[in-house]
Amino acid sequence: MYDSNIDLVPAGPFGGKMVVSMRPILASQVPVVERVTDEYPLAHGRPIHVGNPEAIGISPKKLQNPDYGDSVEIADGEVPVFWACGVTPQNAVKHAGIDAISHTPGCMFVTDAQTSSSQQDLLRMQCNHASKNLMG
Repeated sequence: MYDSNIDLVPAGPFGGKMVVSMRPILASQVPVVERVTDEYPLAHGRPIHVGNPEAIGISPKKLQNPDYGDSVEIADGEVPVFWACGVTPQNAVKHAGIDAISHTPGCMFVTDAQTSSSQQDLLRMQCNHASKNLMG
């Protein structure tokens, strides 16, 4: 995950820059990825940037040395695709001068199972519960 140069819309003392995650995607599959992920705006949604990382403040050197987590190799035929990341609120809290932990990178559940809104609420509660257990 990377600190980008994309400004957040300030809300009171909260602001700063967006944190993005990156996954290499075959260039030919980018339209499919955009279409599929666009259907899930409450779970990262569609990519916020495709291609040249420097356009969002990520140098080639930084691409190999992320601000958070491990680097991901980009193979021939793949392009870097960036999504808004759940670490962003942590940056906004830090920008406000508040010491807090708001995210556990890499702790997500991905499935193709369909859920009702009540099931989504249950999943949110379970995720919140798991996060509290991780933090002690």
